[in-house]
Amino acid sequence: MERAEIMEWTREVRLAVAGLLATLEPAEWQVESLCPAWTMHELAAHLTLSTRDTLRGALRAAVRARFDFDRMTAEQAKERATRFTSAELVAQIREDAGSPRRAPGAGPLDPLADFLVHSQDIARPLGRGHAVPLAPTLAALDHVRTSMFWGARTRLRGIRLVATDCDWTGGDGPDELRGTACDLLLVASGRPAGLVGMAGPGVQRVAAAL
Repeated sequence: MERAEIMEWTREVRLAVAGLLATLEPAEWQVESLCPAWTMHELAAHLTLSTRDTLRGALRAAVRARFDFDRMTAEQAKERATRFTSAELVAQIREDAGSPRRAPGAGPLDPLADFLVHSQDIARPLGRGHAVPLAPTLAALDHVRTSMFWGARTRLRGIRLVATDCDWTGGDGPDELRGTACDLLLVASGRPAGLVGMAGPGVQRVAAAL
């Protein structure tokens, strides 16, 4: 997979998420996303950090959060959300859609996976349909399920993933988990919401792991 192709996918997905956010009504910006305790406004702020955070800023945030990564990202998002309006955050995502900058420590596929997953974190609690492109989703899924960073190696150990909307399988083990590529990506990234509508003996095991 060429890096230029990944960047083009990432640009398109970022613009699609910006378009989704731009349709939100004022009250919807305060609805809680699938990310626990994050409003849509705070999630949008988090998305701008992938191209605007610096190593120095990340280190300062890590020290403040006592090197708890989840706490660090939450505090950064909430702080940034107080500084910018929803319209400003949407504009920043659009402005940086084609930027190759990544958060410190992130690989080429991490921003793509992040935006694909977060698109559903936004759409599903609001009852919005937001389709994701299949090829980028499969690339993100392959990355997330094998990455040490995302934690899927542990939560999907012994599980064979089978996509129901294309010819794709991943992982091995006695228990099978069948669902769309988008739902499999959500589960691999730790979202229980992805299990809705899934089938197979792996559902119960993964639900317990999540």
